[in-house]
Amino acid sequence: MLDRRNFLGGVAAISACQVLPAFGQTSSDLPILFVHGNGDQAPIWLTTLWRFESNGYRRDRLHAVNLTNPLARDVDAVAQPNRSSTEDQLRELTEEVDRLRAASGAPRLALIGLSRGGNAIRNYVSAPERAANVSHVVLCGTPNHGVFDWDATLGNEFNGRGPFLSRLNGGESEVVPGPAFLTLRSDGLDKYAQPDGRFLGQPGVPTGVTAEGPALKGATNLVLGPVDHRETATSPRALREIYKFITGQEPQRLSIVPEREVTLSGIVTGFPGGVPTNRPVAGAHVEVFAVSPETGERQGDPLYGKETGADGAWGAVTTTPDIYLEFVISAPDSPATHIYMAPFPRSSDIVHLRPGRPIGQGDEGAEAIVVMSRPRGYFGLPRDVVILDGREPTDIKAGVPTDSVTTLRLTNFDDRPIVGEFNLERVVARPWRARDNHISIIEIMS
Repeated sequence: MLDRRNFLGGVAAISACQVLPAFGQTSSDLPILFVHGNGDQAPIWLTTLWRFESNGYRRDRLHAVNLTNPLARDVDAVAQPNRSSTEDQLRELTEEVDRLRAASGAPRLALIGLSRGGNAIRNYVSAPERAANVSHVVLCGTPNHGVFDWDATLGNEFNGRGPFLSRLNGGESEVVPGPAFLTLRSDGLDKYAQPDGRFLGQPGVPTGVTAEGPALKGATNLVLGPVDHRETATSPRALREIYKFITGQEPQRLSIVPEREVTLSGIVTGFPGGVPTNRPVAGAHVEVFAVSPETGERQGDPLYGKETGADGAWGAVTTTPDIYLEFVISAPDSPATHIYMAPFPRSSDIVHLRPGRPIGQGDEGAEAIVVMSRPRGYFGLPRDVVILDGREPTDIKAGVPTDSVTTLRLTNFDDRPIVGEFNLERVVARPWRARDNHISIIEIMS
């Protein structure tokens, strides 16, 4: 078993930077609810929450919802398995707001949404009695005027001329009385705010949308620069503007302050019918190992092991902010998934684990499959340095960042370190045999 005392001693030198600033009651008492986007999970907000905490914001005032079926329907009014309508999202968001207000005792809270999460927020505050519960609305990369405006898909939630967005944008002002509104957008690198339909499989077809699509009449509208769609919410640049808007003051730091000891927990979710959902998975076995940062090899016995119950919950595991980790998830109808990650600097109870996709079409002849994933952003070439196993991946398109996953298929199995690098973050994985239904994932935290 790993001797944690050595690791705890190794971080003692940073204790001076762990004393967080003391802020006034008004800056850290307002509850904030973060709402993820289409197909996503609550952990997309992980680094944002840590940055708020690192500026003295109370952890018990920061909450990220995990909506059950995060993927939108093709036609909003037509039921579709494992997908949600705008009404489904409104119902779940309303329940979460009510729960958070009751638990905190606060009359109002701030709502911050990424992409489709902003649609749910705008729908929530569209009723005056609900808007009265909200002090601030922050919409990050939200397609407020749609992703497209095509006649053939008017029933889609993301159609700028469809009934949903037409209702939200129908007034002289596009915001509602009461809450203060802020929109954050990219200056041209948001894949869902492009004038050409090539990113939607319709090259050469005008979308009717521009980079200005996320802006709203009546809101404070800010352009963050060359950030991608997700980075409109998750980047340090976005954090600065969100924090200033909520608290009225500059953050003291954009970096994340490590804790001496880190506690991690979450739930296991899955892909029923090939669709990502946030429904808990029962009967999944989770193990957590400390691994070498240079070789990815396991360092001793598991730090943690458990089979999930009906609530899908795993954890808690205790670690420190210099231990690289391997999470192993063995879940029904999924490959055994080995997720390799850089050290977690702070504790979190939203370390939700979703096994890798089933091994199948496109994987023929692969002896091992190693995926590098960036849940909180996209890989942009030539904007970013992206290296997997010693070379720049060929399955990442250059220009507007559109890919958050790159896949390495090894045709000859060789038990060796596989290095993934994204800018300054470096994670080392080990390959596992695909024929035994195993897959490796290098998950980028930044």
